[in-house]
Amino acid sequence: MEFDTDWLTLGPHRVRLRSTRGFPTEAMRKAVEVVRIAVDNNMSARARLVEVVCRQEKIYEVTIGTTIAKDKICAPQLETFIAGVLGLPPDHIDLIVTTVEQSEVDLHFGVYERMLAEKLGTAPPLQ
Repeated sequence: MEFDTDWLTLGPHRVRLRSTRGFPTEAMRKAVEVVRIAVDNNMSARARLVEVVCRQEKIYEVTIGTTIAKDKICAPQLETFIAGVLGLPPDHIDLIVTTVEQSEVDLHFGVYERMLAEKLGTAPPLQ
C-alpha cells in the first residue's frame, strides 16, 4: 500500500494525489479543489485533472489531460491565478497540459478519465 498516494473524485475529474512528504493533507485537497474550479471554468469540457503532486511544502505539479490542443494556451495564466488564490508565489504551481488524440481515447464518462490517466502514465493499464 502506498501511503503517499490518494485518489479524489471531483465531478468528472478522477485525481491522483501524491505527496513526497507523506500522506496528502487537507490543505492539498483544498488546493486541488481550487485547481479543479480553474480548469472547469477556463479550459474545454474535455480537460481533466489527472494528477497533483506536492513536491515540497506547497509546491504543486498538476498534470492535466485533454483532447483539445487549445487548452495549453491558458496554462500560464491559470498558474498565476491559482498561485494568487492559494497565496503562493507563481513559481510554486506548475500546470502540465498534455494533449492526447481523440482517436486514442474513448469519450464515455469514466472510461475517458481512465484512458487519459493511462496515456499520461499516472495509472497502470487495466489487465
